[in-house]
Amino acid sequence: MSHRNPILASVAIGVLVVVGVAAMAMPAAAATTGCSVAYQSLNAWESSPTSGGFGTTLAITNLGDPINHWTLAFTPPGGQTVTSGWNATFTITSTVSVTDAGWNGSIATGATNATAGMQGTWSRSSAGSAPPNPFPLPTDFTLNGVRCTGSTAGGNQAPTVNLTSPTAGQAFTAPATVNFVATAGDADGGVVRVDFLNGATVIGSDTSSPYTLSWANVAAGNYSVSARVVDSAGATTTSAPITISVGGGSSTGGAAPVLHVAANHLVTASGATYRLLGVNRSSGEFACIQGNGMWDGPTDQAVIDAMKTWNVHMVRVPLNEECWLGHNAVPPTGTSGAAYQQAVKDWVNLLVANGINVVLDLHWSFGQYTGPGAGCSDVNATCQKPMPDAQFAPTFWAQVATAFKGNNAVIFDLFNEPFPDAANNFSNATAAWTCLRDGGTCTGIGYQVAGMQALVNAVRATGATNVIMIGGLTWTNDLSQWLTFKPTDPTGNLMASWHSYNFNGCVTTACWDSTIGAVSRQVPVLTGEIGQNTCAHDYVDQVMAWADANGVSYAAWTWNPWGVCNSVGNVLILDWAGTPTSTFGEGFRAHLRTQRP
Repeated sequence: MSHRNPILASVAIGVLVVVGVAAMAMPAAAATTGCSVAYQSLNAWESSPTSGGFGTTLAITNLGDPINHWTLAFTPPGGQTVTSGWNATFTITSTVSVTDAGWNGSIATGATNATAGMQGTWSRSSAGSAPPNPFPLPTDFTLNGVRCTGSTAGGNQAPTVNLTSPTAGQAFTAPATVNFVATAGDADGGVVRVDFLNGATVIGSDTSSPYTLSWANVAAGNYSVSARVVDSAGATTTSAPITISVGGGSSTGGAAPVLHVAANHLVTASGATYRLLGVNRSSGEFACIQGNGMWDGPTDQAVIDAMKTWNVHMVRVPLNEECWLGHNAVPPTGTSGAAYQQAVKDWVNLLVANGINVVLDLHWSFGQYTGPGAGCSDVNATCQKPMPDAQFAPTFWAQVATAFKGNNAVIFDLFNEPFPDAANNFSNATAAWTCLRDGGTCTGIGYQVAGMQALVNAVRATGATNVIMIGGLTWTNDLSQWLTFKPTDPTGNLMASWHSYNFNGCVTTACWDSTIGAVSRQVPVLTGEIGQNTCAHDYVDQVMAWADANGVSYAAWTWNPWGVCNSVGNVLILDWAGTPTSTFGEGFRAHLRTQRP
């Protein structure tokens, strides 16, 4: 709550397109002894027997003099088309030229810059393995005009691996036996072994094809599994992780369901309609940047047990962009970088294992804003900004998506409460909706904005198919043109985010019917925050009754014992044991206990 780029280019080969954040033109130091370029975190997928798509990060290693600005050029292999990129300026014809975005232009000698990424399509004349194996890579990389002789053309090619069993979303009953099967190959050497992993833990290995493993006595929970191949030169490749669920056999009642969008509903792997009903758990957005560690209270089994007595089936977890990325803006007493990421993963995994779906929300982000509705004048992520920034938000979502791809019990809420319409003094609604979708330079916002389309692209380029939530205008209370300006998503897994407080503009059933209802008849809608500032529950009762009748999901703000009742809304609990506040918490708990997902 806050009242208290990748940049897309869709092109056909031969058409000149320039995308990204323009870099200042100035001489660039040449890499006198060469360079190396690799496709990092390559993910390729098949959409038909003869075509598909891919996404990757360009990992540029400078083997020469220090570079202040760079341009990378290459020719896509036959059958490949680069369609979009982020964190750089992309010029795409029959060749591709990628120029740094300014802030990521420096590469020290021996250093690797992996901030720019791209996605595209591939095709072939006849059906084959899915996707092409090995995946063809460019062989003519140049950096500032110098041939990258240390690129994939001259070194060991990475091996390839595909996990064919189990499949994403497959369900088992505890104690389960999960049979793994993988295919693997190496174009210029040999496969030494294939490891089968649960998260980062090796379950077991096989050294001969077909590569198989039987994992026995698996307890209830959600598991993120993958296969990793090792070749004779020591190079490794890991398949995109997938989530499997093992239900029953535990006091938790099984793991949270994996979800996807079907028409205007969220559905489970079996096709059953599912609503997200639960609470927000604040502090991941503010504690770290304020120098107060990670959370403002426990994130343990006891807290989850208390939530479950309320019938909570979903928890929305607000995050901080700079804490996740490990920026120097985070005080030494805050939690940052790898430690922050691990704390988020641990909390998410515990919730999911207990049958609770998780919504991860980018709440506080980088970028200086002092206009209407500003919560702070700080450039750092210390308050809600009107839009996500192009400088860091795409990287944030690419990393979050990489961390949770394959775990489709987790949903991505791309930005908490956009308000580009307030930033332009509500003078041009079309411009505000365009800013929301496309980003770039937006009236009243002094930094370059990452639009929702760019963030969708960043997530999908990792191979993640998790459901993505997109908000509206006016602190996401206005969905009036959401359908017109919604981003495109190749997976079809988009849903709308709506927030509703008694002090917002759209607070009547007539408004909900005409705007929110129109959206909910075409895509799923989650009311990610509901609340009121009167210490009562009459308003949220109306919201929940309407949502129940229209198949809309909702989560109350917030499961934190702050003891406040003011203009920022109510809290639900008096203590971490789940004692409800009077009367807001009592009213919400009573209603939630009558509902089923």
